Amino acid sequence: MINGLRFLVVEDHAFQRWLIGSLLDGLGAESVHLASDGTAGLRTLAKAGDQIDIVVSDLDMPGMDGMQLIRHMGERRHPASLIVLSAMQSPLLASVEAMAREYGVTFLAAIPKPLTARKLQAALDLHRPRPEVPARAPLPRFTPVAIAQGLERGEFEPYFLPRVDIATGCIRGAEALARWNHPTQGRVQPEAFIPVVETRGFMESLTNLMVCTATAHCRTWRDLDLDLSVSINISSTLLGDGRLADRLTELVAAAGIEPRHVTFEITETAATRNLGRTLENLTRLRMYGFGLAIDDYGTGYSSMQRLVNMPFTELKIDKTFVTNAAREPSSRAMVESSLELARKLGLTTIAEGVEDREAWELLRSMGCPQAQGYFIAAPMPAAEFLTWAHEQKQLPGASWSEEA
Repeated sequence: MINGLRFLVVEDHAFQRWLIGSLLDGLGAESVHLASDGTAGLRTLAKAGDQIDIVVSDLDMPGMDGMQLIRHMGERRHPASLIVLSAMQSPLLASVEAMAREYGVTFLAAIPKPLTARKLQAALDLHRPRPEVPARAPLPRFTPVAIAQGLERGEFEPYFLPRVDIATGCIRGAEALARWNHPTQGRVQPEAFIPVVETRGFMESLTNLMVCTATAHCRTWRDLDLDLSVSINISSTLLGDGRLADRLTELVAAAGIEPRHVTFEITETAATRNLGRTLENLTRLRMYGFGLAIDDYGTGYSSMQRLVNMPFTELKIDKTFVTNAAREPSSRAMVESSLELARKLGLTTIAEGVEDREAWELLRSMGCPQAQGYFIAAPMPAAEFLTWAHEQKQLPGASWSEEA
């Protein structure tokens, strides 16, 4: 039932508008507002504020159509979820779904006409109340001088995000993520400093630091009988440097780690820039025995031909698709096609952003080999990760692989 939910129906056809309202009333809606087009619907949203939980809208309407309404909802950050009613073909509806997501609108379902109570109820079952999220403080601003001083003082360090085998629950390794322990700001997230690092010429220094410290920790893990590998991100700003592969190899060798225990991650978009130099660096790294992961797969626009020609060993499915796969057919299709592509190319697939059991179980049913995300564990400092890894070795996956 939908007791307590408040609706706005936007539909230009009078009978369809009445039908939708009647079905919602019959299902137990607290209130139903009716609007004949996007303009009227937007006025209702403006007056009602956050007193509308779900908008049910047609797409093809005179005046302001459904797509314009979705854009305005996104621009005004209205918290209502969205159900689309349309006779349009599935590929077009998938584009509308993607558009809504890009605008930040919570998309529940696209219902093909004619509408029935069963179709409507199935879409409403996907609704989840939005949690109260406190306003996020603005990111601190850092000057190039402050970042240079932080690097010189050793204030940057890797936090480790575990990567586990879905079938067994065993930990396989960790991704090293840069964090800044600022003397006055505390722990600073990368989005606050990476843009300056990339544009002001500090990326090589930060990458060298991350490689040295992350591989040193990996050496410690292996000395303590933890058969783990480490993954390290490489920025697109470095891939055009012809010396990159040799420099990284020297840093890893200095830590006493074999290349097969280290994977370098490159985003899909970065892998297609400065293609000649990028291919030279990636091929050289692979020739030396390192693993190579294509990160955030599905978010770029690289051609299949380019991906096939690059020597990747792992494919990481972007968290957007993983998070939405359980309720959005297009995201699920993207996960399934990524798994199939990886199998055919002989790549290990890792699902990013696994944040709940529903996503975990879906990935397991699909045969996804590995996963990382907050459902397993959040990124943690080296000492905390070492303790966690020892506990997981004794009882693999106890906290997430089975129901409590």
